[in-house]
Amino acid sequence: MTLTVLNVAYPLAPVGPDAVGGAEQVLSALDRALVRQGHRSMVVACQGSQTAGTLVETPTEAGVLDEEAKDRAHQVHRNAIAAARARWPIDVVHLHGIDFDAYLPCDGPTLVTLHLPLDWYPSEVLAPSREDLWLHAVSPAQHSTAPAGSRLAPPIPNGVDIEALHEPRSRRNFALILSRICPEKGIHLAQEAARRASVPLAIAGKVYRYETHLRYFADEVCPRLDRQRRFLGPLGFLAKRRLLNAARCLIIPSLAAETSSLVAMEALACGTPVVAFPNGALLDVVQHGRTGFLVNDVEEMAAAIVDSGALDHEACRAEARRRFSLEGMITSYMNAYEALAKLGAARALLGTA
Repeated sequence: MTLTVLNVAYPLAPVGPDAVGGAEQVLSALDRALVRQGHRSMVVACQGSQTAGTLVETPTEAGVLDEEAKDRAHQVHRNAIAAARARWPIDVVHLHGIDFDAYLPCDGPTLVTLHLPLDWYPSEVLAPSREDLWLHAVSPAQHSTAPAGSRLAPPIPNGVDIEALHEPRSRRNFALILSRICPEKGIHLAQEAARRASVPLAIAGKVYRYETHLRYFADEVCPRLDRQRRFLGPLGFLAKRRLLNAARCLIIPSLAAETSSLVAMEALACGTPVVAFPNGALLDVVQHGRTGFLVNDVEEMAAAIVDSGALDHEACRAEARRRFSLEGMITSYMNAYEALAKLGAARALLGTA
């Protein structure tokens, strides 16, 4: 069955192989997989995106990303989705943004991936009334937090390209953060932990132009930067791979419930232990004392950074190969696309009978 799938990105973040966010990385992987398997991939995403399939490009917002900017982006996305559906025979629309309900098509087979904590979404959108609208989580841990009355399809766990990530490289004595730079990611706590551990820290990530993100970076992260704690900015895939394969450990000081943590999976695929707070799916991803350490405060994090050097890199890689396959994720999404497309075709046939 040959499919035409319209993936719809969050309006304010570009997608592509070098994307920073987990949702953008998953969308990019699906776009490439659809093309590789002979399907037609369409992607609605903002300017600066790179796709394997056909890009339906929307303009980027200049300046601070406030509510007015979001409203404008939502309207542009609604228009782009409608135009794509009018121009091409779309079998399935697949939405990835936390704000998906602002541009959700009112009919037709639609899949929504809930990439962020479920309590960040309005509770009413988690109980779709349409038979052809499926919502799903990205891990069993996230799925288990669904509020009463939610109607979610079974979760589709995230995966990473394990072979593409691995690059034999000598280990160096530095800890690494790969993250969006915002308050809920707790970057400043990792800076303090690295200082206490006397281990250099490299911080790689993007500061999006939201007022709270900019203020957090200026007030909390920048004052803690020095020659041993450096900010590298956003990285492309090759630079990310190089650092992940060389780092002593990856630190995830997130204060929010991580829904899956692609970056933790990427680190383990590179044989790099993960030091993290035990929030959300990280409890399932990290095996304490084997593939990393789950810690409760800055003091424990500092000790774990030191102790991470004794963990077995091959055990980390083996766990990633066993549990976090990209192929498994792709297969699950393709099965969902096909099931939704068949449902849509059956409903169309009944409607014309």
